[in-house]
Amino acid sequence: MTDEPVRIESDLLGELPVPATALYGIHTQRALANFLLSGRRVSRHLVHAYGQVKLACLRTNHELSPWPAEKLAALEQACHELAAGQLDEHIVVDALQGGAGTSTNMNVNEVLANRALQLAGHPLGAYNLIHPLDDVNRHQSTNDTYPTALRVAAIAQLRGLERDVTALLELFQLKERAFAHVVKVARTQLQDAVLTTLGRSMGAYADALARDRWRMSKCEERLRVVNLGGTAIGTGLGAPRAYIFRVTDHLQQITGLGLARAENLIDATQNLDPLVEASGMIRALATNLFKIANDLRLLASGPDAGLGELCLPPRQAGSSLMPGKVNPVIPEAVAQASLVVTAHDQLLTQACALGNLELNQYLPLIADSLLTSLDLARSACRVFAEHCIRDLSADAARCARYVDGTTATVTALVDRLGYAVAQDVAQRARHQGTSVRQVVLEQQLLNATEFALAVAPAAVTRLGSPLPPDAQGTGQ
Repeated sequence: MTDEPVRIESDLLGELPVPATALYGIHTQRALANFLLSGRRVSRHLVHAYGQVKLACLRTNHELSPWPAEKLAALEQACHELAAGQLDEHIVVDALQGGAGTSTNMNVNEVLANRALQLAGHPLGAYNLIHPLDDVNRHQSTNDTYPTALRVAAIAQLRGLERDVTALLELFQLKERAFAHVVKVARTQLQDAVLTTLGRSMGAYADALARDRWRMSKCEERLRVVNLGGTAIGTGLGAPRAYIFRVTDHLQQITGLGLARAENLIDATQNLDPLVEASGMIRALATNLFKIANDLRLLASGPDAGLGELCLPPRQAGSSLMPGKVNPVIPEAVAQASLVVTAHDQLLTQACALGNLELNQYLPLIADSLLTSLDLARSACRVFAEHCIRDLSADAARCARYVDGTTATVTALVDRLGYAVAQDVAQRARHQGTSVRQVVLEQQLLNATEFALAVAPAAVTRLGSPLPPDAQGTGQ
């Protein structure tokens, strides 16, 4: 038992005590008792977007049926505060909830109503003056405000993610130039293959991330189409026609996003494939991040008994038992974040597919999965960039030793020596336990300058091989 003062509120099911100082009300109180699930609150990004959605609805309703100036000012201020994150502590419902997000919408409605009452100098819970449903939720449903807020939040986070991906790929482009001179052994199936440069490896990572950036910019187009004004199932039941045609314009002005009302509000209410598409774009990024992180771990392995071609910036001591050990903790962390994003994509895809008829009942899970993935992907990109890629360096001397010592080098000599002679060089080097370079020089197949030119960065990275002199101009 607690002696905390309460106020009594009522709803369809009866009465409940609510903490006297709480900005939320009875609907939120019931949700707190019902949904003891994840232990995490609704995403702050969704909450802030909800503040913008409610402001757009408020302004549209005021155009159609003006409120008294004091009431309008209080409600607008409350919406601004919610959008700015100033009321986050009062949105307390669990991230996972039944009702397709109704508890989140009601938590928002109650907080906005009570905050407006507070701003206007009235007691909390005085709903005869400002009502969570009749005023804050006027001409709305959870079914159009929640998915609209989710789209607004997702677009904002996608744009942030695009910036974070850009910063990361630009660092890889810098490393591409910095490592352009470092010839290394390329590997396929983890076996020595041919020669390349570390610069080319970094450039390939940058190009993969560039595709991720492009995909994000394209999937935003579908997210901009919202069902605001559709109310329960997309028919606009309970909302004036003028409201339906104006409310998205107000939201566009408030958010600065190129939002558009869906031509088919019923489709936009029940079908969530644009969210699946957006999640897929984030999963594609996660796939690339995982691949890159794992490659860097392998290339930096050792450092004494591994590949050791790259040097990751040391971030922390790696072992409580082994002195001097430093682990590749940043690539490992990025890889884990990527796996979680992939799992959330699977959750979201299944949840979107399992919606029934005119509404998807799993919207809270969908929102939580999408916005969590966006947060994780953004953090992974920033951590990767700042704590790993920025100070990544190459062990050029070790790369050079591998080039001299591997039979993969003979592939670079085929144009000059022919396949049969090059194969013989490889076998001699392996049998004698010496380097390809030494065998070539001892057999006087090439001199030192010719060998160096054959394995130089320009030679091993050019596209294809030049035609021999007798074939030039023949068109063959």
